[in-house]
Amino acid sequence: MRDVATMHQSPKMQSLSPSPTPVDAGTTPAQRVRVQLAGMIRSGQLKAGAWLPTERQLMQDFGVSRSVIREAITDLASQGLLKIRPRCRPVISRPDVVSALGALGQSVNHLTLGNEAAVKTLFETRVFMEVGLARWAALHARREDIAELRAALNANQDAIGMPGDFERSDAHFHHLLYRIPRNEIYPAVHHAYVEWLFDHWRAIEATPELDTLYHAGHAAILAAIVERDPDAAEDAVRRHLKLAWEKVRITFAPMDPARS
Repeated sequence: MRDVATMHQSPKMQSLSPSPTPVDAGTTPAQRVRVQLAGMIRSGQLKAGAWLPTERQLMQDFGVSRSVIREAITDLASQGLLKIRPRCRPVISRPDVVSALGALGQSVNHLTLGNEAAVKTLFETRVFMEVGLARWAALHARREDIAELRAALNANQDAIGMPGDFERSDAHFHHLLYRIPRNEIYPAVHHAYVEWLFDHWRAIEATPELDTLYHAGHAAILAAIVERDPDAAEDAVRRHLKLAWEKVRITFAPMDPARS
């Protein structure tokens, strides 16, 4: 008779037989374990969605200590090859654009924490992206794209003065710009921006007056897209994001004017 726990176990636990994998002689034990496990995941020997074997089993299979296994697991999670949750065994993950960008999140958050220069550098990449997306939308947006932007703009207006709801409607309007080119990488990039910059937006004091200014910026972007005017679309994005940055930067300690 099958064990009841086994019958209901999900995801399934994987077993493995480590095979010799060429690695540099100077690598650490954790690096060697990471390389071999990564190879097993990419080859399909360890299936996406299944549990990683227990730490004890991995220690026996690789002949290393628990601390080595844990270091290797942390490295694999940072590459998007494992998903880690508190008090749960790691789950094997098939890397994709979203998981790869998400895996960078902790590093980016650490680098930008309280660091205005780092946040500004990250924000400038967003400006670059959205300027290009707005110009592309002005030239190529389809009728259904414009209809979605209009609906998002109306929802954004309805949410003025409603903290939380307004921020979500704001993010959704911008997300639609990333979706218009029909390239799955762009929405994943926007999701990453939202994750990376969220704490900085949250530090801004929300007011109906500020919401109204942001909504007006969205309206100007949409108007330029509807008019099929890429230059006006670029200008609208730059003005809108300049305002957004000015509100973010005042949440930091005063900065040397020469660095601003």
